[in-house]
Formats: sequence, structure tokens, C-alpha cells
Amino acid sequence: MTRPVLIDTDARGIVRVTLNRPAVNNAYNGAMIDALIAGCAQVRATPAARVVVLAGNGRHFQAGADLGWLDDVRRQGAGANQDASERTARAVWELNTLPIPTVALIQGGCFGGGTGIAAACDVVIAADNAMFAISETRWGMAATIIFPQLADAIGVRQLRRYAQTGERFGAEEARRIGLVHEVVPAAELEAAGARVVEALLKNAPRANAITKAGVLRQAWAEVHRGHFAAIVAEHAAGRQSDEAAEGLASFHEKREASWYRPAGSN
Repeated sequence: MTRPVLIDTDARGIVRVTLNRPAVNNAYNGAMIDALIAGCAQVRATPAARVVVLAGNGRHFQAGADLGWLDDVRRQGAGANQDASERTARAVWELNTLPIPTVALIQGGCFGGGTGIAAACDVVIAADNAMFAISETRWGMAATIIFPQLADAIGVRQLRRYAQTGERFGAEEARRIGLVHEVVPAAELEAAGARVVEALLKNAPRANAITKAGVLRQAWAEVHRGHFAAIVAEHAAGRQSDEAAEGLASFHEKREASWYRPAGSN
């Protein structure tokens, strides 16, 4: 079976982590979540690891959750939904707190949970064809488990807009609000990432680790155990709501959800 995440480490300690479900635009499911968690554990257990470069195979970086998988989980019991939300939150938390620098290279779509993955990385470079959306409310759910990372990246003011409208925005807007550091032509994405990696490798590993940990102590994403449990429980319950059922049905049936009334309707 094709691995959902590919991991390769070179002689300089650059760990390439590649999301590898291109047939579904790298949408995440349980297997990808578990592979990301395992990949982060592998990085932590590799003393020679210096930098993580996170990328997505195919046309798109990461299209958020696999809605078919979400619908399957939604139909299961509360325990299965709690477990899915906890593992998803843990994957982003593990990425956010890795003790080495992380660089995300984003092309094409970066939606839903993909924006949380981007926000959890230290440096984000986007191709000029990248598109973003915090889209969970479109399908009757909320992205609460990635709000700590997104609040750090774009601030509460921008999060209040984009997490509620679910609207798509381009790479330059992502740069303006802080989700992205740099926008480059798509053909130059890898070269731009390589320049950042070179800069990171010139710095002392322990000093970088201390710096990152110090920054995170000031961050929204440095959530205490009680808060982490609360947002996981809220996220799991939301997946089993009536709105989630209708939102996912509208996706599968390629129609507007029942709560939408177009302008001019009675």
C-alpha cells in the first residue's frame, strides 16, 4: 500500500516529510494522521536531524480532511470521534513543538487542517498559485483544534474573519495576514526553501531549539492539558452534530447546504 507520508533524511540532517495522497489532493485521513505522529516521533529520536522540510506530492499541498473519512468517523460512536479528534490535534501539536526548525513549501490548495499544518511550521513559503481557506464551517463543523496555531500565525482578528466566512484567499493575502512568510513563482518554490534551509543550518542547533521553545512559551499554541482536552472534546462532538451531517451530505450530493438562502429567495 502506498505510504500516506514519505520521510527521507539526507547526510546534512535535512528531513523531508512529504504528504503522499495526491489522488485526493493529500486530504488527511486516519492513516495520514498516524503517519505524521510517527514521523514527528522519528524526528525527535534522530539526534542528527537539523531541519524538517514539509511538502505535498502532486498539484496541491493539503486539501484538509478527507470528507469521506470524516463522514465514516461521524457515524461511529462518541469514542471513535474523540479518538480521531485527539489524534488530529496531537499531530499538529507534535509538528508545532518539534525541537528543530520546520519549513513548509505550499503549492495549490491548502484548506482546512492544511492551514493548521502551515501555521504549525516555523517558516512557510508559498507558490504564487497557492490558495487557502479555513473551510470547516462550510461543512457544519469548526476548526477549533487548530485555532491555537492559527491564532499565533494570523492573529485573532484575522481568524475571526476567515474561520467564519470559510472564504478562499490567495498567497499574497496569506502573506499579508501572516500565514505565509514569502511568495515565489511556483517554479522557484524548492529553491526558495533551499535558501531558508541553508540559513537555518548556519545556526547552532541547540540555540535554535532554545529559541523556538522560548517563542512557543509566549504563544497561544502552548496550550495546557485541560485546554487541550476541552478543544478535542468540542471538536469531536461537533463532528456528530446535525449540522455536520447536513454539511457532509451537501458535499457528497454536490449541492448547497440547507442553511444557505441565496439573495432574492423568499
